Amino acid sequence: MAEKDVILKEKVKFVGYAKFNDLYSYAFDWVKGEGYKIIEDTYTEKVKGNAKDLEIVWKASKKITDYFKVEIEFKWRIFGMEDVEVEVDGKKKKMNKFVELGIEIKGTLVKDFANQWNVSGTTKFFREIYNKYVIPGRTVQMEEKVEKDVQDFKEEVKAFLELTGKKQIVL
Repeated sequence: MAEKDVILKEKVKFVGYAKFNDLYSYAFDWVKGEGYKIIEDTYTEKVKGNAKDLEIVWKASKKITDYFKVEIEFKWRIFGMEDVEVEVDGKKKKMNKFVELGIEIKGTLVKDFANQWNVSGTTKFFREIYNKYVIPGRTVQMEEKVEKDVQDFKEEVKAFLELTGKKQIVL
């Protein structure tokens, strides 16, 4: 069985005004642009009067080598999203108001994702030796790649919200 190590968890929180469709498209395109295969695992929408609560889960993966793969899970939780008109630079714009928008990002490094070293007890033993003595430096490089991708996504989303939204809080 493949070994999965969670390398980094990050969060983005936002309260304010932004265009949800633009944010969603920007984030999706950024992940695809980084070479990840992405699927939308969950999309749940609950309507409460004029507001919506959304829960979206994306699962993205990218093969780095024949031995290493990166998996990133994105959990979007949006509470109280309403369609509103906001005045920006003297012009009315249609936007969404968020009581809270949160994205949890979890980056995982997967070793031996194809289970090539999991055939027998002997190959499992050699995999342990390989991991401990042959490739520890490469493993550190791959962990840094996972960290970088997770942090870059977080910073890109924060920058997008700061540029296009009217923030009350961005964390």
